[in-house]
Amino acid sequence: MQNTIKKYRLQSILFTGLFLFIFSTLPAQKLYYPEKNKSWETKSPKEVGINPVKLDEAMAFAKANEYSGNVDLRIAIYESFKNEPFINIVGPTKHRGGPAGVIIKNGYIIAQWGDVDRVDMTFSATKSYLSTVAGLAIDDGLIKNVNDKVIDYVWDETFQGEHNSKITWDHLLTQSSDWSGTLFGQHDWADRPPHEGGIDDWKNRKLNEPGTVYKYNDVRVNVTAYALLQVWRKPLPQVLKERIMDPIGTSSTWRWFGYETSWVNVDGAQVQSVSGGGHTGGGLFINTIDHAKFGLLFLREGNWQGKQLISKEWVKAVQQPSKAYGSYGYMWWLNQGPRSMEGVPGNIYYASGFGGNNVVIDDKNDIIIVTRWLEPSKLGEFLKIFYEGI
Repeated sequence: MQNTIKKYRLQSILFTGLFLFIFSTLPAQKLYYPEKNKSWETKSPKEVGINPVKLDEAMAFAKANEYSGNVDLRIAIYESFKNEPFINIVGPTKHRGGPAGVIIKNGYIIAQWGDVDRVDMTFSATKSYLSTVAGLAIDDGLIKNVNDKVIDYVWDETFQGEHNSKITWDHLLTQSSDWSGTLFGQHDWADRPPHEGGIDDWKNRKLNEPGTVYKYNDVRVNVTAYALLQVWRKPLPQVLKERIMDPIGTSSTWRWFGYETSWVNVDGAQVQSVSGGGHTGGGLFINTIDHAKFGLLFLREGNWQGKQLISKEWVKAVQQPSKAYGSYGYMWWLNQGPRSMEGVPGNIYYASGFGGNNVVIDDKNDIIIVTRWLEPSKLGEFLKIFYEGI
């Protein structure tokens, strides 16, 4: 009896070992990546486990809820920021297109609407690209630590003074620096000022300790871009192109602009310091498909066809809620904290810009969603409809 039991145990061990050996030698499922200058492959919603009815409903919702601002984005900017003193457009703008978008599941396009090849302004979604350039500087050791003080890297007057000298890269990337000053003719206090008070009150306000209070402010984001230019010593669009956009096979149509006032001397050459949005013009101009490729890179933890373009550590870092504001990471929005969207997975994070320009990343469900010119207040409802179909 005991010999029989031993025999069956031995057979069981041998069978398990053989099974594990065969399983381990099977090729791993190859991840799909779209190739440059070739059509992005598609799959039907049913093939990837998505309810086609809810998907159609979400697309119809996006088309029916177009951004309500003017098609002429110069007018839209002036109308939206009319309470700002000295608002002046000093970077390029462009008439926008209509609603557009694309949804990627498991790397494949399962839905798209509108003109996905049209290049449009993307406003503050640019910030997530700027954050990526910062991540590359960390990866390369140009910036040793996000908690380093910026004045140790940028020693001109930009970060001089008792307050500004305390600012770290982490403070800049989480929009909690409360940097005080004027850059390229734009005053920090004039960007989205409070509804109460006036110019004297705004100029002479009490400064918050860096890292303690979140405040969305494009002048301070542009200070971040300027500081990174001083670190890289070459145009940031060139860094982005060489390290990210070319390797992932984006088109040649995207552009990243600064202002007519933001040209600076870098090692004897005039270089434009780019802006982190289109608040006063400029920023990233890009099509929907290129946005989706950028999103796919982050979905794949910075890896593109086996090459690590940006570290996994940075991809994780941008998703960490800041101490000052739980809905914001390193210039990426998080579906956590006070701005969380009901009925939408809490793990998603997204780039977001004026007018409803969004790049949504869901690593748990292997999904990328890009929207263009969706009424900003409708993003949560749009995503809720889509996720009801998973």
